[in-house]
Order: sequence, then C-alpha cells, then structure tokens
Amino acid sequence: MESNRIDIKSLSLPELERELLEMGEKTFRAKQIYQWLHEKLATDFDQMDNLSKYLRRKLAERFVLTTLWPVDVKISQIDGTRKYLFRLSDGNVIESVWMQYHHGNSVCISSQVGCRMGCRFCASTLDGLARNLTASEMLDQVYQIQRLTQERVSHVVLMGSGEPMDNYDNVVRFIRLISGTPGLNISQRNITVSTCGIVPGIERLAKEKLQITLALSLHAPNDAVRRTLMPIANRYALKDVLEACRNYFEKTGRRLTFEYSLVRGVNDNLQEAGELARLLSGMHGHVNLIPVNPIRERDYVQSDRKAVREFQHYLETHGINATVRREMGRDINGACGQLRKSYLEEKEPGKNPEEKEDSGV
Repeated sequence: MESNRIDIKSLSLPELERELLEMGEKTFRAKQIYQWLHEKLATDFDQMDNLSKYLRRKLAERFVLTTLWPVDVKISQIDGTRKYLFRLSDGNVIESVWMQYHHGNSVCISSQVGCRMGCRFCASTLDGLARNLTASEMLDQVYQIQRLTQERVSHVVLMGSGEPMDNYDNVVRFIRLISGTPGLNISQRNITVSTCGIVPGIERLAKEKLQITLALSLHAPNDAVRRTLMPIANRYALKDVLEACRNYFEKTGRRLTFEYSLVRGVNDNLQEAGELARLLSGMHGHVNLIPVNPIRERDYVQSDRKAVREFQHYLETHGINATVRREMGRDINGACGQLRKSYLEEKEPGKNPEEKEDSGV
C-alpha cells in the first residue's frame, strides 16, 4: 500500500465525508464515490463518470484505490467450486474460494498473507506470515469474485489464509464495510469469522455488537492432543477458550460453531468423541466435523467414512448437534494455502520470495 496516499476503499462513509470536506468538496460527493466503490465496484477513479474530470484527478492524487489482480483460477469439475489466486499491489499473492450452495453463493477469504499460527494440518502456515491484509484487500476479494462470476455473493467466511484475531482492527472494519449500506449490505448473520482460539480477541469481539457467527477451530477434545496440532494451545488452555466462547454467546446471542478436523489415529476415536461431548455439554453451538484435507508436507491422513459417521453419531446421541462439512473443491487443492504455496514454488523453486514473520505462538 502506498504510504503517501489514503486507502479510500477502507474508509467508512463518515470518514470519506470528512476527507471530501478537507478537499473543499460537498459531502454529497462522498456518497456518490462510496457507491462507486462498494456497490458499482469501480476499479479506477476514471470509471466514476458522474464526477468531474477535475475531481477524479484530485481523488487519484489523494487516495489509492485498492484493486486485486487475478493471477489464476481453478474450477472444480466435481462441484463448480472456484479457487482464485490474487496478486496484491506489493506483489504478494493470496487465495479466495467461491462456493455454490442451495442457500446462495459463499466466498471464503483470506485475512493475512500467510499465517503465523502454525496449525500443523494447514498449508497456509507453512511459510509463516508475510503481512496483514487491509480492510480494502479483504473487501476486494469479494468484489473481484462477484465481478468475475457475475453472481451475487450472499455469505462470507473468514476461513482462508490467516488468523482473523491476529489482524483484529482490519477484520472488524471489513465486517462493518461489507455489511453496511450503501455497499453490498451482506447480512452480518451471513458472515462467519474463524479463530484458532485467541482469547483476548474473542473477548474483544464480543463487545463489538456484531451479529456475525464465531467459529472456533477446536480440533481436539483436550489440551494434550490440541497442543500437538495447534501451537496456540500452548498459550490458551481450552477452559479459557471455551469460557470466552460462553461469554461471546451471552453478549451476542449468537450460537457458535466448533470446527473439528478429523485426523486418522490422532483425534477420531470414540473415546475422544466422548471427551468432546462432555467438553461441549451446555455450550450453545454445533460441531462441524471436517475430514482433514491432506497436505504433502504433513503425514496426516483423513479419517475414513466409517470413523467419521461413528464419531458424528456418538456426538448426536450424547446431545451434541454435529454435521459433516461437505467437501468442496477437492480436485483443485481446496484446502487453505495450497494454491498459493504451489504458485510460489513454481515461481521460485526452493525459496519463498515473500518476507515472513516468525511464529508468535
């Protein structure tokens, strides 16, 4: 992002109005510009043809208009899922996924370039964290996909590369912009934010008065197993994470989703199902069982269908609502981070060209 110009797409309407006043312009111009940015999805100031050329030139001098460039797209022959690789203005690349469901079109976006959380079953974290994404870079993943597919996006999930709570301010700004009017006005109830369990972030989010769904990446029924899968478990014990989740429900009234990736021989036996049922007893939410998507850098193997069914059945017969996530885009490296990693390896084999931060967990 260019430091001497303001990121216009990350501004709220009141903020944009203040900027226009400073420029000596009428505030009604701000709403016109905002509609171009967030409803008409303009990618260049010159597209704003109800503004004078003089004003468009002034805007270009004062602001940067964030636009992502499509680098690659993979389309599943199984279910039509589309996985996009986008290039950012600084040359970094991120990935986003478009999925079709009976209830509408859902886009899974990234919140960071890479990730520093170190979850062992996830390709996003293999090369560490390059940087946070701005609100505008998160927005433009949705905007670009809506442009490219020519279809309305109705649901957004922040489950792509990155840990949203590790980029808290930009993520909350993104949520307010994507759900606002004017704009795409996507219902907050159709927005899901996934976290590996950063307790202060969950507690802070509970106070934002948002109506989004919070998804906790749980993946284990106890701290011992969780620590082998997720380094964040060394910092925050499950009892503290779940207490923050209870507090989130009490403050928002929004039921939670507990994500549980099933790994053969690691966390998928019925003893662990029993532990999980006891752990989540009385929690307001449901368990989303995910047969782990194998990545070549790890030796984790997906649980077989019989084990998945038995695990789900055990939870349900012990009072825990559980569903098995429908696998999408399996034939196009559908798991988080796989397409980006393949692209980086092809671009410069044996070397990651992006700067990265060491794991902070």
